[in-house]
Amino acid sequence: MDRRMFVVVFAGSVLHVARVAYGQPAVRVYRIGFLTAGSAEQTAPLFRALDEGLRDLGYIEGRNIAFERRYADGRMERLPDLAAELVRLRVDVIVSGSNPITAAAKRATTTIPIVMISVLDPVGSGFVASLARPGGNITGVSIDASAEIHAKFLGLLAEIVPGLSRVGVLRQADYGSFGFAQLEAAARKRNVALDVVEIRSLDQLEGAFATMAGKRVGAVVVVGSLFYLRRQQLADLALKHRLPAIHAVKDYAQVGLLLTYGPNLQELYRQAAGYVARILRGATPADLPVEQPTKFELVINLRTAKALGLTIPQSLLLRADEVIQ
Repeated sequence: MDRRMFVVVFAGSVLHVARVAYGQPAVRVYRIGFLTAGSAEQTAPLFRALDEGLRDLGYIEGRNIAFERRYADGRMERLPDLAAELVRLRVDVIVSGSNPITAAAKRATTTIPIVMISVLDPVGSGFVASLARPGGNITGVSIDASAEIHAKFLGLLAEIVPGLSRVGVLRQADYGSFGFAQLEAAARKRNVALDVVEIRSLDQLEGAFATMAGKRVGAVVVVGSLFYLRRQQLADLALKHRLPAIHAVKDYAQVGLLLTYGPNLQELYRQAAGYVARILRGATPADLPVEQPTKFELVINLRTAKALGLTIPQSLLLRADEVIQ
């Protein structure tokens, strides 16, 4: 090879290396805001489910996504400031949790896409115009399939507690009245009186159970996402006051509540990852229909039933998706 040919080949090689090293477009790193009412420890299973769902779709933290996590640590009044902080950071999408969390995100921005998870009645709560056509910057996954779920709670408790005539309803004050009319109708049909106790702070939890016990309720229906942050305390208080209690999320039964009936919350977070991925690929929330759960799990804690002196009917055990021995 003569000198002229060597120079040409060498220059071409250098140019090729330069193209490989410097000419390729940089991988874009999307910023995902994760807004929750709990602490990092309390909501770790939920975040892990979201993260795993995104990884399955090719979005990996440290490679092409970065999370901006904001935890209210149980102080609901912090949510508006945390949501505003995510907006100032100009994240590409905000993943919010239940109704109060999504409400804070909605107030903070009308432009950044919001993926809501485990929201009750997204249309009635004002988050979307309709399930099929959300119409704004919010879409995601609801936790309810219909307003009948709370009436279903009452029916399940009636199968377990003989002669049930008075039921306490422990309700998060800012959760609205979704499903309450159906619960009242079911109570009238069964000749069951309802005693409603609303709380705005988890510090009121112990007092709420003392109030219900004082009214001699025979069981408790728990409504609201705030209680998730202290689900162990809630289960312990129900057992302390010898009150059979039900919630929608099976995590409560896993820590000692008598039973739960509803969708798998961690699966909802995995499902939400699909929304995040579609939005990062260019879809708009206004055109992404809100999904409702199609599978509901009945989980019964037999240890708690034994501690309460209750016998679970065999017919109910056969219908259960999971029985905790």
